[in-house]
Amino acid sequence: MESLAQLEVLCERLYNSQDSAERTHAENTLKCFSTNIDYISQCQYILDNALTPYALMLASSSLLKQVTEHSLSLQLRLDIRNYLINYLANRGPELQPFVIGSLVQLLCRLTKFGWFDDDRFRDVAKESINFLNQATSDHYAIGLKILNQLVCEMNQPNPGLPSSHHRRVACSFRDQCLFQIFQISLTSLHQLKNDAISRLQELALSLSLKCLSFDFVGTSIDESSEEFGTVQIPSSWKPVLEDFSTLQIFFDYYALTKPPISKESLECLVRLASVRRSLFTNDVTRSKFLDHLMSGTKEILRTGQGLADHDNYHEFCRLLGRFRVNYQLSELVTMEGYGDWIRLVAEFTSKSLLSWQWASSSVYYLLGLWSRLVSSVPYLKGDAPSLLDEYVPKITEGFITSRLDSAQAGLPDDISEHPLDNVDLLQDQLDCFPYLCRFQYENSSLFIINVMEPILQIYMERAQLQTGDKSELSIVEAKLAWIVHIIAAILKIKQSVGCSAESQEVIDAELSARVLRLVNAADSGLHSQRCGELSKQRLDRAILTFFQNFRKSYVGDQAMHSSKQLYARLSDLIGLNDHLLLLDFIVQKIARNLKCYTESEEVIDQTLSLFLELASGYMTGKLLLKLDTVKFIIAHHTREHFPFLEEYRCSRSRTTFYYTIGWLIFLEDSAALFKSSMDPLLQVFITLESTPDTMFRTDSVKYALIGLMRDLRGIAMATNRLVQMTMIDMLMGFATACINASLHCVSVAEPMVFSLTGFILLTCQFF
Repeated sequence: MESLAQLEVLCERLYNSQDSAERTHAENTLKCFSTNIDYISQCQYILDNALTPYALMLASSSLLKQVTEHSLSLQLRLDIRNYLINYLANRGPELQPFVIGSLVQLLCRLTKFGWFDDDRFRDVAKESINFLNQATSDHYAIGLKILNQLVCEMNQPNPGLPSSHHRRVACSFRDQCLFQIFQISLTSLHQLKNDAISRLQELALSLSLKCLSFDFVGTSIDESSEEFGTVQIPSSWKPVLEDFSTLQIFFDYYALTKPPISKESLECLVRLASVRRSLFTNDVTRSKFLDHLMSGTKEILRTGQGLADHDNYHEFCRLLGRFRVNYQLSELVTMEGYGDWIRLVAEFTSKSLLSWQWASSSVYYLLGLWSRLVSSVPYLKGDAPSLLDEYVPKITEGFITSRLDSAQAGLPDDISEHPLDNVDLLQDQLDCFPYLCRFQYENSSLFIINVMEPILQIYMERAQLQTGDKSELSIVEAKLAWIVHIIAAILKIKQSVGCSAESQEVIDAELSARVLRLVNAADSGLHSQRCGELSKQRLDRAILTFFQNFRKSYVGDQAMHSSKQLYARLSDLIGLNDHLLLLDFIVQKIARNLKCYTESEEVIDQTLSLFLELASGYMTGKLLLKLDTVKFIIAHHTREHFPFLEEYRCSRSRTTFYYTIGWLIFLEDSAALFKSSMDPLLQVFITLESTPDTMFRTDSVKYALIGLMRDLRGIAMATNRLVQMTMIDMLMGFATACINASLHCVSVAEPMVFSLTGFILLTCQFF
């Protein structure tokens, strides 16, 4: 470098230039500062003399990389550490925030990497207090930033540090410093409570949150996830957590501040609500802690303060949701303010359900709370009323009504996250909801039936028309899809409060009969021509989900002999009186889907998944072979009968289709059945063998070959030893020519390689 000024120009280009060539040139020129340890002294010179923040940033980031990637001498690391502390104390207030952040990260990285090398590295918390004790708010902020980054650094693994060493350092830091830092954060919060400088409040709150979010026991918490278990705070923290003021300061900050500070207050409360039960001295102190939590949340529910902000709203729902994880219903009902609290939570839940667009991702936590409460009712002792009988039915009805309202709103099909297409969110909500329905199952089922019947009647009437209003039909299908998803979720579990198993079966039959009637209506008349409509596809996916859950409860191998009441009632309602008839009904729906859907990969994949589930069950697989529909599929698996086989976009689904067919064929262990069933594939072989090599470059031949390879791979996955050699003989004589003719095309070669690999593995197993 000829001069510091030149370096500053290069740094400016490195961080600010819009020209990629300029940035690359600057990066290559300046790389020596981060890769060559001889340039460490030059970095210090830049920090002392440079005038631009970008040059300072280069020096700091280069030192960080040097410290992380190179084994520097102990004395050099101590010198850098001492230099940084003095530099931040003297020049810190005048630096740009991003430069301070980089220097603080460097200091904390040095501290972590040298934790066991010298006791002076462990004095960083004490030296941070010196910043807090200085008169200026800028120094106070730097002190809090150092502590924030230190906790963060100690909690996260580093690429340059073995995981075992990281854990040793983290545990030592937890035992020696973390509690002191948490106390500093609380003291700062109390001191700054009436301060007008919000950035200091935010830093203090952030420090509290980082302390409470520390990985205390080495469970490697996924910070990208909102889910975590019990917070394993050490016993030494007990006096502080049992102190009334600890919880109260976070409730106070929520009341006094605006987002994002108020959100961080709630995040701290979420962690505190998740503290392990065994931390408290006895049940009395734990009850006081719970009472304080309930009082604080009750006040927020009563006033609604801050809940107009979406982030606050979501975090508050998470806070309420933590009550289900760490506290039993028997504990809650004994609290003095339980009656008001549960009433306010019920009202809040009902309002959240009505705001389905705004609060859709937050409702999960509320439904989880209510599902946990109703699941605990059988274990509730004493005379204290739970009041769930009064509120749960309203929430159940509110949830169903809100889902239908979302359908009535007529959301556009191209919406990025349609409620019925967001599988994860749908699963989260519907996993909790069945427990609420089964709490007072007779009333809930009657409500569902009363809601569904008029919609189903309209849908059946529209099937008789030649044409229909597409928008109206889309809304009707969306409503029916929601109802079917709800019924499917209910059938997934059998837990019920105050309802016998026999009564549950009868009610399950009542709900199932409505869905089975819907299946017939959806595949008849006008509706059978709507497979290209997204609303119809969503309805059919809901029906498939219903069949999957119904099968697990009432058709699977474990349920064959324990569902007499259900089939007796189904016989009265729709004439299906045993497993075989119901299986035939399901398989006919599977066949219709495979015939009618040619473009919806989602419907095809879910249909084939259901088909494979049925075939994989020992008893259900045997029963399937008795059905004419299954016999037809095994004998006529061609594109003429199942057009999806002709669609290239569905080519990956072919493997599942033929795996299922192969599974069914080999249940019989009959070579004759196998050979006759393979006739359609044999015809494809014959056609391809007679095709000139030059034609293998055409799309039609390529797609035929790709499809054949995927088909054979599916068969190979299900094959048994008796037919392994037959398949190998059938394939190998043909494979060489195909490979030679299509090596130019990766899309053809890939499925061929997969198939051949499968056959080779099978051959090795055989021998």
